[in-house]
Amino acid sequence: MSRPIVIVNASLYGEETASLLVEDGVIAQVADSIEAPEGALVIDASGLVALPGLVDLHTHLREPGREDAETIETGSRAAARGGWTAVHAMANTNPVADTAGVVEQVHSRGQEIGLVDVFPVGAVTVGLKGEHLSEMGAMANSRARVRLFSDDGICVYDPVIMRRALEYVKTFDGAVVQHAQDLRLTEGSQMHEGEVSAELGLAGWPAVAEESIVARDALLAEHVGSRVHVQHLSTRGSVEIVRWAKERGISVTAEATPHHLLLTHESARTYDPLFKVNPPLRTQDDVDALRDAVGDGTIDIIATDHAPHASEDKDCEWAAASFGMLGLETALGIVQKVLVDTGVLTWRDVARVMSETPARIGRVDHLHGRPLAAGEPANITLIDPNAPWTVSADALASRARNTPYGGIELPGRPVATILRGEPTHLDPRLAPDTEGVPA
Repeated sequence: MSRPIVIVNASLYGEETASLLVEDGVIAQVADSIEAPEGALVIDASGLVALPGLVDLHTHLREPGREDAETIETGSRAAARGGWTAVHAMANTNPVADTAGVVEQVHSRGQEIGLVDVFPVGAVTVGLKGEHLSEMGAMANSRARVRLFSDDGICVYDPVIMRRALEYVKTFDGAVVQHAQDLRLTEGSQMHEGEVSAELGLAGWPAVAEESIVARDALLAEHVGSRVHVQHLSTRGSVEIVRWAKERGISVTAEATPHHLLLTHESARTYDPLFKVNPPLRTQDDVDALRDAVGDGTIDIIATDHAPHASEDKDCEWAAASFGMLGLETALGIVQKVLVDTGVLTWRDVARVMSETPARIGRVDHLHGRPLAAGEPANITLIDPNAPWTVSADALASRARNTPYGGIELPGRPVATILRGEPTHLDPRLAPDTEGVPA
């Protein structure tokens, strides 16, 4: 039986102030004041915002196969420090997560570590090769209960394969999660196609290469009557296509990443591979469109696309470097900086786009993204919105160090994460007498 927790004077969703009693993994009481049971851990949350634990629909944990870059344990620790109570682990591991055996291994390892719930994402095609559908049914019926399938990092390019995948996942209420990239239009591409790429002499990744696949997949989803989720939207045109599809009643959802909401292709002028990501950083106009789309609900969620790399894969010339950047520990601070503090989102909106809706899309909303109310699972994130901090790669919990935010000041950060009543991250200042809880 876990130790009771009393969270005192928290600002629920950034609105009303209340205290919460957590017992046996659930929120037992929400009231103006609560008398702490004997032996309870008391957390003074004055000035803190309480949200349901965050749910990341797009995380790379690299295990099995690239434990030199990240492991389920180090990635889980980074997630807990970032306020996440659940992450969806992408399939592009070695071996690829295209069988029931691999997804069950990832799922069970996440449970063993216990810092976050790790939900495996199954591959759409065998070996991510785009030729034959994977064992979707076996993964869906496994102990991991997979509901999301993606060849992330590689587009499901063949429209026939994509249609068949959409038909298959429909049978168990799953979704195909697409990395939208026309491979023929992006061969050898290094960054966003535009004036900056021309000046730098780097091959361009045109916006239409994303937009054409988003449009195609929306039409396929409509034809089949199935669910498609578009990863890391990065262009104004993609936003307009998703908006059109939603107005048409197509079952399409979409995500934006913190880096596409903050950074632009101007960062590439440094030739620092920390800014090399797929899809690439775009223009300020695209960034503005993404922010507006998160605000009006066209973009459903914010997901990190946390992509750790070993040093040799980033500490090299731009063209040879791998795509991707870290995101789990900095996401909430960036969202506060560009969306909350600018008035685009409220904290209640943050709960929607970073907890409730991703849990629903991933079909784990019976466990995560639940209201902060009596009888609900005690998955809770406490945020100090007035705790500025400067990002340092060496201070991050991830095994990798490829953050593009080094030296950037963020306005706030998670100070406590609770998973089913157990603290998985706790700032020592909140409970100085507590031992054994990860800081």
